[in-house]
Amino acid sequence: MQKTRKKSKLIIACDGESASGKSTAAKLISKKYNLLLINSGLLYRYCSKLIIESNPKNKIKFLTNKFRKISYQKIKKYSLHSEIISKHVAIIAKDAKIRNIVNKFQKELILSNNRICVEGRDIASKILSKNPKYDLAFYFKCKLDVASYRRWLDLKKKVSLKSVKKSLKDRTTMDKTRKNSPLVKVKDAILIRTDKLSKIKVLSIMSKHIDKLI
Repeated sequence: MQKTRKKSKLIIACDGESASGKSTAAKLISKKYNLLLINSGLLYRYCSKLIIESNPKNKIKFLTNKFRKISYQKIKKYSLHSEIISKHVAIIAKDAKIRNIVNKFQKELILSNNRICVEGRDIASKILSKNPKYDLAFYFKCKLDVASYRRWLDLKKKVSLKSVKKSLKDRTTMDKTRKNSPLVKVKDAILIRTDKLSKIKVLSIMSKHIDKLI
């Protein structure tokens, strides 16, 4: 029987490359420790969905208005993992003004919850670097061949494996080299290699580190 978690505050940051397994790991940890899970990537994918569908003249004004009227729970219900959105989101994620809109939305969610797990690409380095500061940070890596195959299966083989591999490689390169909030591993982040570990092992390793805090 699982022990009752008594720590009132627990903030976990999960960063990593595309299809590195961070989303799955974050879900498992959030469920085990009763944490609110915030997927940063979904917010950017939502931006892409809106822009692709509406093609607004003023993207910043358009997105600002949309985020004033939407809840995170509603965003989670959208289908946002198409290959079209995946290619588009890598481009808009470089836009500082769009990042400010998403960051503001995230901050409001984060500041209203003491027990959270936030996953994305600049969580430990930017979003949870201070006020509030993460209690524990994880960084996820996965070999491109393994990550591509997993994402290909997620997409139900509707696009070629070669196309998926190129898309993931391009996305990670853009994430790591962009000027605004690039993907980096902070010094105290715990490295999780998902290409070498099963889901059960990933959960076990993360749990050992979290249990030390609680």
